[in-house]
Amino acid sequence: MDVESRIKLVTRDVAEVVTMEELRNLLETGGGSGYLGFEPSGIFHVGWFVWALKFKDLVDAGIKMNLLAATWHAWVNDKLGGDMDLIRTAAKHVAAVIDSLGIEGRYRLVYAEDLVDNSGYWATLLRVAKSASLARVRRALTILGRRSDEGESDFSKLIYPLMQVTDIFELGVDVALGGTDQRKAHMLQRDVAEKLKKRKVIAIHTPLIPSLQGLGRMDLTGLSEEALEELMMEHKMSKSKPESAIFVTDSDEVIRDKVLKAYCPPRIVEGNPVIEIAKHLIFRGEERKLTIDRPQKFGGPIDVWSQEELVRLYASGVIHPLDLKNAVANYLIDFMKPIREKLFSNREYREVIEVISRSVSR
Repeated sequence: MDVESRIKLVTRDVAEVVTMEELRNLLETGGGSGYLGFEPSGIFHVGWFVWALKFKDLVDAGIKMNLLAATWHAWVNDKLGGDMDLIRTAAKHVAAVIDSLGIEGRYRLVYAEDLVDNSGYWATLLRVAKSASLARVRRALTILGRRSDEGESDFSKLIYPLMQVTDIFELGVDVALGGTDQRKAHMLQRDVAEKLKKRKVIAIHTPLIPSLQGLGRMDLTGLSEEALEELMMEHKMSKSKPESAIFVTDSDEVIRDKVLKAYCPPRIVEGNPVIEIAKHLIFRGEERKLTIDRPQKFGGPIDVWSQEELVRLYASGVIHPLDLKNAVANYLIDFMKPIREKLFSNREYREVIEVISRSVSR
């Protein structure tokens, strides 16, 4: 694969690359290494496939990727009741889903314990802390899925952004991949790296899929950038709000039912979860055919070939919400069925899912 093809693969359907010049230089000189950190906190949901598929793109582009199971971070963030054994179990589940995308054995799985057990990790963290203001760290709390004013009751929350920056230094990677909700941590790393004369990470950010309930008819005018960011964080697809997400363990019937009930007002594209799923899981910035069946009296089936065409046709009323929902549900069922079957056909994976599900439902 030549450099231009690799750049296209790495950058398709991403929200942001910081910076493109640095990424090009990296790919022209080899490929380097990268990482994606995730909190093991429950069953894998559709929103996570956006970064998971991009993780695969980076692997396919020749970047040596590390998948960091951020177990300590999940514990700090009070996930799964702070049960570290359960958090580690959830990490196995996520790795199994990633493997099902066809990249098993082509990336390195790292647990946070592998990093924090090294005394040098904490020395680096203190250097990071000395290079960042309290106000800057407080603003970065949104990477935990929390508001920037939520750090008061538990001081460990303020250490979390510093841990994420330290992870990058300890792994020694060139690229940090994450959703747009991780931007503040990556930008903090770049600022701290400059002060410490260390390598600045190249940040690649993927879009977030909104909750199936959407943003509703909220008036977003006049909101500051920070307020808008926190609002989007509160309304993204989330494991902690089961009604907001489609899970990899959901049956075909449950997937269809959830999509049919999703927020999807006629002609409204902004904040529409069904549109966002189609854009970022079906088209992914490329030309692909999505056939939308419509009653003959409304023109019959129509083939849509791109994100842009989908948005234009939906906003103009050519595509009805119910017809779009059925097309997206059909795609998700076909996409997720082999992954679900692989998980449930493996005894260890099945037991992991059962343990996590019992804990989450308590």
